[in-house]
Amino acid sequence: MGERRPETPAEADGTAGLFVALGKMVKLLRERKGLTQKEFGELVGYGPDAVSSMERGVRTLRPEVLIKADELLDAGGLLKEVLPEVEEAMAKTRTRHPEWYRSYAGLEAEAVSLYDYSTMGVLGLLQTEDYARAVFTQRHPPLDEETIEKRVADRLSRQQLFEKWPPPECSFVLEQAVLERPIGGPAVQAGQLRRLLHIGRMRNVQLQVMPTGRHEHPSLGGSFTLLIPKGKEQVAYMENHGYPRLITDREEVRVLAARYGIIRAQALNPHESLDLIEKMLGER
Repeated sequence: MGERRPETPAEADGTAGLFVALGKMVKLLRERKGLTQKEFGELVGYGPDAVSSMERGVRTLRPEVLIKADELLDAGGLLKEVLPEVEEAMAKTRTRHPEWYRSYAGLEAEAVSLYDYSTMGVLGLLQTEDYARAVFTQRHPPLDEETIEKRVADRLSRQQLFEKWPPPECSFVLEQAVLERPIGGPAVQAGQLRRLLHIGRMRNVQLQVMPTGRHEHPSLGGSFTLLIPKGKEQVAYMENHGYPRLITDREEVRVLAARYGIIRAQALNPHESLDLIEKMLGER
């Protein structure tokens, strides 16, 4: 049987170079203005980590950020001038994902609701840049550095889902072991936990932790995702050792949806879950 998926993303459209160049321009203008990444981020509505990712071309510089940056950094229209090219590049974003993942990535990007149960690691949609890089660096067989950086950029680009308006309704349940597993080391783990706190406090998100000490468990078969794309029926997605499965059969989706309901009922509620994460960070 032939291999079902390529090892590298399809990125022949050249959009990555555009965002790297724009990131360098924004960094230069910011430094000339005398602003730190934190100060600039507060002005445009992003944290310093996100600003750092944008300036390195790892995260997409969205049109609204470029418009604000043009005015705040006295760019004189330089950043606004490239808006058509940025919007065209963003339209091609989903083609950057590996061939095997594109069908799901397209559905995820237009989701009006998304529910995920994670058992081994943090869902890509929730990962920090450092956590994502650690995940891809630890892959076996190893990936080359260029592929790692492309995979990280592709993963972070999915997180634009949280910037949509109206935002999708999201529910995430993570096994407690996922939070305790220090992928990338203690510093990366702490950054990832803070990211989960940030996402878990969003009004459209319910984040829950499944305690390891539960005596019963409705889903020992692994992780899965349920989502409803705009104007379409609910579908499910799961992946095992790199082999993906997009499920559209109504009965199979119904069974997984019912199972997810039981998982949520047995997990800590959202407030208890955030309290647990804060305790893990030593903030309580």
